This record gives sequence, structure tokens and C-alpha cells, in this order.
Amino acid sequence: MSISRSNRNALSIAGIAALFFFPFLGGVHLFDWDEINFAEIAREMVVLGDYLKPHMQFVPFTEKPPLFFWLQALSMEVFGVGEYAARFPNALCGIATLVALYKIGEKLHSERFGWLWAGAYFGAILSNLYFKSGIIDPWFNLFIFLGLYHLILFYWKKSGMEGIKLRSSKWPYLVWAGIFTGLGMLTKGPVAYLITGGVLAVYWVHKRFRFYIQAHEFALYTLIALAVTSLWYGAITFVHGTQFVVEFTIRQWELFSRPDAGHAGFPGYHFVVILFGCFPASIFLIRAHGKLELSESHTIDFRRWMLMLFWVVIILFSITASKIVHYSSMTYFAIAYLTALVAEQLITGKIQLAGWMKGMLWGIGGLAGTLVAVLPFAAMNIEVLKPLFEKDKFALKNLDALVNWTGIEAISGLLLIGTIATFIWFAKRERMEHAFRYLFGGVGVFVFVTLVLFIAKIESYSQRAAIEFYESKQGCDCYVANERYKSYGPMFYARMEPGYNPASLEKEWLKHGDIDKDAFFVAKVTGTKELDTIPDVELLYEKNGFTFWKRSAQ
Repeated sequence: MSISRSNRNALSIAGIAALFFFPFLGGVHLFDWDEINFAEIAREMVVLGDYLKPHMQFVPFTEKPPLFFWLQALSMEVFGVGEYAARFPNALCGIATLVALYKIGEKLHSERFGWLWAGAYFGAILSNLYFKSGIIDPWFNLFIFLGLYHLILFYWKKSGMEGIKLRSSKWPYLVWAGIFTGLGMLTKGPVAYLITGGVLAVYWVHKRFRFYIQAHEFALYTLIALAVTSLWYGAITFVHGTQFVVEFTIRQWELFSRPDAGHAGFPGYHFVVILFGCFPASIFLIRAHGKLELSESHTIDFRRWMLMLFWVVIILFSITASKIVHYSSMTYFAIAYLTALVAEQLITGKIQLAGWMKGMLWGIGGLAGTLVAVLPFAAMNIEVLKPLFEKDKFALKNLDALVNWTGIEAISGLLLIGTIATFIWFAKRERMEHAFRYLFGGVGVFVFVTLVLFIAKIESYSQRAAIEFYESKQGCDCYVANERYKSYGPMFYARMEPGYNPASLEKEWLKHGDIDKDAFFVAKVTGTKELDTIPDVELLYEKNGFTFWKRSAQ
């Protein structure tokens, strides 16, 4: 049986994604907070054999629904508990996302557009990086996007949109929209429905308040989404009562209305994140807001939907109190689409590559490449940098870590500079298709090489001393806790087991109470004031900005 050209291309994209996303997933410890937090929830599912109710420190965890933790727990059952297993689900998501974008882009536009859309997503720094992580958002975003996409197809089929062939009746599209939105809600909560509803509302305003989706149709979509989530919400309510659902709802409001500790930010936070984090796509995103020569009704409308998706997410998470980088990651689908749209217009000569676009590519890409290239040599002369951190004692002590910089790490920075230069070179010769091929591919390679050469070294400065101490306590019949800073490291890396004394969750008991076994504390050098005053707490040693303490059982 022969494989169609479309499926061959999809398989090629899947193979390329696998080569970039699977290797080295376990090459560095998980990072606080989110990566370790989520991995610990999955680990406790495996340890307890309880996949219905998430736990943290073997206490019910009411902040997130379980779908992503199920994926991580399954991965841990296959690969064992560790970093590779925690990050493996997102590598799979990377393959699924790029293949989906190719297939959808081919359906909406052309084969080349499918490659451009997948390439733009692969070739933006943060969207690529997240597929090497252990955070929830890649799957969450994919489900939201697929839900919205099928709602759009439902509306197009219903309204008889010209220029696109939709073989099914309108109802299967609505059903799939509800299923995917429900999966999004089961991954991270009701914000999946909120984002989709926000985009639908803005489109309703665009339609001058005419209901393009009827009330009974929207009700069916909502019921399907709720039915998917009820597979778990209903089960946990039936088994454990309503407490989880009530506490979960309260926690979602808290996340929206006030910042988590350390997660506050200024209103323009996400604009800065996107400008630099979604480079180079962010440059073409700006141009996508200008006039484009689009002739087909469905492409004009889909561009409108993607612009609305982008702005709904940006505005929604700009007004939330918590400011976290990945909160705006849902925009990456829209950014990549709009980038591909501009790239297609540049390739066909409908628009020209403006001087300001070249300047921004050189400005941001050149600066980033130069900084990455210079960083290894600066790190080899770390004493020169220390005066810059004199006001931050913890950061200053971090720089004492023994890290072997060779200078070869500068290759990744030079690679980024070379990628920009190659793009400009092909653009000047009006070979724009080649230019974008090298731009998206080159930035994807840059992210991969930079992670391989830099991330373990960066972790050596930021957290490794603490993580290695936690690891040293695996199998130890003792308590391990952090003092005056938030970390999930003690639970995951000390491999905490159930059956501990519940009093150990109280720091005051560990520091002053009648403990039944030795207690160890990890603190930053800036947070040792109280430990210094407790007579039976002894300082073991200090390393790279962290201090390590022991209180012996009485």
C-alpha cells in the first residue's frame, strides 16, 4: 500500500521532531518549581497506586486536574522514576503538535504552508524549548487549539464557507471541539473553556452581536466538554465527596486574582516574553497585523480567528495577578500561523521584507547570539563578574560553583548569528523559501545545541548543590525540608515515602518539636537567621549559596 505525499511529509516531520525532542531529556535535573512539582505528583500516583486523586507530600493536591500527571505516571511506569520519564510526554506532544500543524496548514492553504506553520512553531525559541520540559502547558495548549479549530470548522460548515472542502456534516466538528476542550479542562482546569469562550465572544462582537453559533449548539458543545471532564470530576466526587471540586474551584480563583509568591509582574510582562522568547516568529507577528493580500474567504477568516486568539490570551493573562512565562504559551499557535502567513506572502512576492524587519532580526538575534557566545568566556573569568552581584548574596555565592567551561559552548551563539546572516543572504537574492527553511531550522538547531551545551552548567549554579543533597537522603529514615524558600526538591529527589509522621509537614515542629528521627534542612545563605539561633541545629556545610543543617532526634 502506497503512502500519500501528505502522510509522507507528516512522517518526515514526526521523524525530525523525534530527533530533536527525545535525546537528552534526562540530562539535567528537573527545575523548581513546576517541573519538580508535577513530577512529584506523578511519582506519588505510582507509589500510592492511586490515579484518581492527585497528591503532594501524600496529601490531596487540589490545584490541578490529573490528565498530564497520568501521562507522566505512565511514562514513569515504563522508564522508571526520573527526569526522562517526567519530560517524555511533552516530547510526544511536540511530535503531535508539529504533525497537526502541518496537516491543518495543508488543509487550509497548501503543502508548503503546512511546512511553514510547523517550521515556525519548531523554529521559535520558547515553543521549541517547552517540548523538552516537564510542564503541563504543551498538552494543555494543543487541546485548546484543536478544540477551537474544530469549532471554526463547525461554523464554516454551517455557514457554507467557500474555498475549503469539509466532507463531514457540521455535527462531528462540534463533537470533536467539545472533546478537545474537555481534555484541556482535564489537563489544567476551566481556563481552557475560558480561553475558548473568550475567543468566541470576541468573534461574536466582530459579527455585530449576531449569534453565529446557536444557543442549543453551544450548549451541546459545553455538555460534551463537561462530559469529558466528568469522567474524572464525577468519579472523584462519587468516591470522595465534593471537597476536592470546591477546593479546586477556590484555588483557580486564587491563581487568577492574586500572584503566587515570586510570580508577580508588570502589565506588559507577556509582550516582552513573546518578543524575545518567540524570536524570530515575533518579528513576523508584528508584520502580520498589517495589510496582507488574502483572497480566499476562509483564509481571511482564519487569520481573524488567530489574531483574536492571540489578543484574548495576552489580555487575559496580562490582567491576572500571577505573571509566569508559560501563561502566554497558548499564543504560540497563533504566532506560528501568522508568521507562516507572512512567510508565504514573502515567498510569493506579495509583500517585501522591510528594513525594520531585518533590523529587528539582527538586533534581537545578533544580541542574543553575541551574549550566548560571550557567556562561556565570561564564566571562565567569573571573578570579574562577581562585583555585579554584590547586592545579592545568594546569587554571588551561586557563582562559586565549580563549572567546567571550555569555550566550545560559544558555538551555539555563533550558530544563531550565522542563521540570521544566512536568512538575510537568501532574502537579498529573493530566495525566500530557502531563507525561511534555514531560519526556522537554524533556530531549532540553536535551541537544541544550547540546551546540550549550557543547561547543565546553568543548573550547576542555580540549584544542583541542593538537589544533590536531597538525592543523598534517598533511603534515609529521616526528614528533609527546605527553610524559608519554596522548593519541591525534597519530596521528589529525597524520594519521600508514605507513612511519615504528619507533624513533619510543620516546619516549627521539625525545628523545635520532639522529633522522632533526624531532620535535615536546606536553606539559602540569605535565609539562615532562625536556624542560627536554634541550639540543637548544627550547620553541616555551605555550598554554592545553599546551607545544609541537621537536627538530631532526641
